[in-house]
Amino acid sequence: MSTIFLAVVVLASVGLVFAIIIYGVDLKFQVIEDPRIDQVAELLPGANCGGCGYAGCRNFAEAIVKAGNMDNLFCPVGGNAIVKGISEILGVEATERAPQVAVIRCNGSFANAPSKIKYDGVSRCSFANTLSSGETGCPNGCLGLGDCVESCQFDAMYMDKTTGLPIVIEDNCTSCGACVKACPRKIIELRNKGPKGKRIFVSCVNTEKGAIAKKNCAVACIGCGKCVKVCPHDSITMLNNLAYIDFNKCKLCRKCVSECPTSAILEINFPLRKTAEANSENTNSVN
Repeated sequence: MSTIFLAVVVLASVGLVFAIIIYGVDLKFQVIEDPRIDQVAELLPGANCGGCGYAGCRNFAEAIVKAGNMDNLFCPVGGNAIVKGISEILGVEATERAPQVAVIRCNGSFANAPSKIKYDGVSRCSFANTLSSGETGCPNGCLGLGDCVESCQFDAMYMDKTTGLPIVIEDNCTSCGACVKACPRKIIELRNKGPKGKRIFVSCVNTEKGAIAKKNCAVACIGCGKCVKVCPHDSITMLNNLAYIDFNKCKLCRKCVSECPTSAILEINFPLRKTAEANSENTNSVN
């Protein structure tokens, strides 16, 4: 009986010693987390989309609290409302950002860029991009296999069966940038929504020379430079046979739109031009 009692005492003593050691180690190496991290994390939408540049909302919250400011840190899904709440928790000022939306910088629809070959492989843009220039022959145009649509967590995109191009549902788009990363051709860009949703951009990323680009797509940018010359705000640049409109400089005057000989520049959410309206009225009166 005494032997059993002794064994129990020894085991209890050993257990107590290890418990004290573990407790001491825990005290020495414990990490005290700033309670504001939980407060910030609760404000975030919890989408874990990576649009902020971090692996998830929790990681983003930790980064903000550790930084102590909102410089270069922004949640595109939550937008300015979330940023304002976070700034109040941290006691710092946060600069509001203009809301953005994804735009498709390719207008190579079935009508504008007819297929020259038939692709018969894995139905993934990332895979098809490694094999060929695509069915239209344009090495930069949309492949139409929907990697961008699959990447979107917010049901803000779908493939248009009529044109073969992705369509962005503006009201659903959070500008998280997942579709931008998913597109191997880099035809999707995040741009400012603009006042009342008005935007002007070159819907082409083809850097081939004019004749070749036009051969593959009727509405390709041919690098003629007319838009650059007519822009009164120096918002258009020409690089590698391709025009680009800086949305931070563009004043939405639309002069470049009417000047483009291939209709490669799109104007979104603008009213009909007066000339177009007049022609339409004349046509209707004749009919």
